Amino acid sequence: MDTTLRVPYQQLKSTLETVLKKTGFPDQKAALCAELFAKSSLDGVASHGLNRFPSFLEQVKRGHVKPDAEPEIEFSLPVMERWNGKQGPGMYNAQLAMGRAIDLAAENGIGCVALNNTNHWMRAGNYGWQAAEAGCIGICFTNTIPNMPAWGGSEPKLGNNPLVLAVPYKTEAIVLDMAMTQYSYGKMSMYEGEKKELRYPAGFDAEGALTHNPAEVLARQLALPAGLWKGAGLSLMLDILASGLSGGKASHEIGAQGEEYGISQFFLCFHIEKLGWIQEEMEKHFSRILEDLKQSAVFAGGEVNYPGEKSLERRKENLALGVPVAPDIWEQVQQLCG
Repeated sequence: MDTTLRVPYQQLKSTLETVLKKTGFPDQKAALCAELFAKSSLDGVASHGLNRFPSFLEQVKRGHVKPDAEPEIEFSLPVMERWNGKQGPGMYNAQLAMGRAIDLAAENGIGCVALNNTNHWMRAGNYGWQAAEAGCIGICFTNTIPNMPAWGGSEPKLGNNPLVLAVPYKTEAIVLDMAMTQYSYGKMSMYEGEKKELRYPAGFDAEGALTHNPAEVLARQLALPAGLWKGAGLSLMLDILASGLSGGKASHEIGAQGEEYGISQFFLCFHIEKLGWIQEEMEKHFSRILEDLKQSAVFAGGEVNYPGEKSLERRKENLALGVPVAPDIWEQVQQLCG
């Protein structure tokens, strides 16, 4: 797939916003959702940005994503709230939930929000950046439809269940955004479209052997858990926590629907200054850790980066040169825009 076409960031965002408005999204919601899709592609995560946009519209068409739905609060304490997402757009609900966690943390030092009955939040890292920009350490995770085997299993029983850890750092952030599979399904789909094999084993084939071929993994939803049995165990615990704390559906219940909607999520924030830390002193502490990391010896051709570092580099490059887009998907979106 040719990805040499570049589009100015503002044009990408405004085009997506126009399509969402035509699809029935209220103006404010269309603007926010378009921005989060565009930001994902801007940072080099097209698999959860523009490339995911057509399938998102399909979910709207099927009624699984309800453009007009507004989340409702079900329970509250000074440091915790539980919300019902009402099956609204996942990125809109997630932005609101993290925003509430930030507000609670700003008032009490710690704040968390459990969210049920929501939808795919697209790029998970967006909400880590959101927390960090507000001066908070942010942690969030979600469950998904079963698309990963339990360790030793031969069928998808666990969700990919992305996990985000983020800390503010100088004018930017350190953000870990990881799926529970060695490669996200979005990344594997991109490699399948380009008819490429992945560098490391991505999952299991029909005989249970590890394979680098994304098509074989995607056909059976048998992605390799990151960390092998450790990733499988972590996925299970994230599902238990997200569904238990939110009072929402677990992965196996989402799987019984046949499609991924009505999922469960959790957002946690620590406000650095409210908890008695001086932001500049915390940054110095982080700097010492990163300086030691960057001094690491490497193998020939190797490079050591901290989580989120490459995203920042891609963001600056793409703001200057334009956001790389897949020509076929961009053409499809432009046609929807009219």
